[in-house]
Amino acid sequence: MKRKKSKKRAKRSSSIALWLFTIIFIFVLIDQAKQLKIDEKTVTLLPNPVAEEVQKYTPVLQKELEKVQLEEYTVVLAAIMQQESKGKGGDPMQASESAGLPPNSIKDPGQSIEQGVKHFYRALEYGNKKNVDFPTVIQAYNMGIGYIDFVSQQGGKHSEETAKEFSLIQAEKNPGVYNCGGDKNNFRYPYCYGDFTYTTKVTKNIESLTASNSGEIPQDLLDI
Repeated sequence: MKRKKSKKRAKRSSSIALWLFTIIFIFVLIDQAKQLKIDEKTVTLLPNPVAEEVQKYTPVLQKELEKVQLEEYTVVLAAIMQQESKGKGGDPMQASESAGLPPNSIKDPGQSIEQGVKHFYRALEYGNKKNVDFPTVIQAYNMGIGYIDFVSQQGGKHSEETAKEFSLIQAEKNPGVYNCGGDKNNFRYPYCYGDFTYTTKVTKNIESLTASNSGEIPQDLLDI
């Protein structure tokens, strides 16, 4: 009699264990399914590394650069456009200020590209004259030609720390304008003149464009 009871208990225990295991297994499967959906959603929400608008304007950039015999820098200018505007708006190169105009004064993309190429050409020519590295030229597109002079006096090589120093000097000259909108949580604060990470971001854009278009990176960029 005792044996039958112990067998029943053992059988009931194993049934409960199996039932618990089944429940846990179902919960694990549900959790994994939810996680998979979350991961898939995250992937679909990731932005395209290179905007279609930028790719559309790339041939226009190349033609404009050919006028000054700098067509090998097409990928660089496309990467700059990607950083400036992702190819959107009437001033995709954000070149208005380099022409001495208020931001977004240029409304025609063709004019913006023409002015953007002029600004880059001037920075490249002056950078070569001052014997600075190419990353400095890229940063100067964002911070202005004065950055080239500053880097030239600091050894000729760009770094984010050097860009921070220059940014702070410029911001202190006009703190009412260059204050990151008063947002102390802005990653640039207190270096609110330009973006000290600009060259780093443009370089990543160059890598994305090169990967998507099988373009060539100018030799100067290999040292970034």
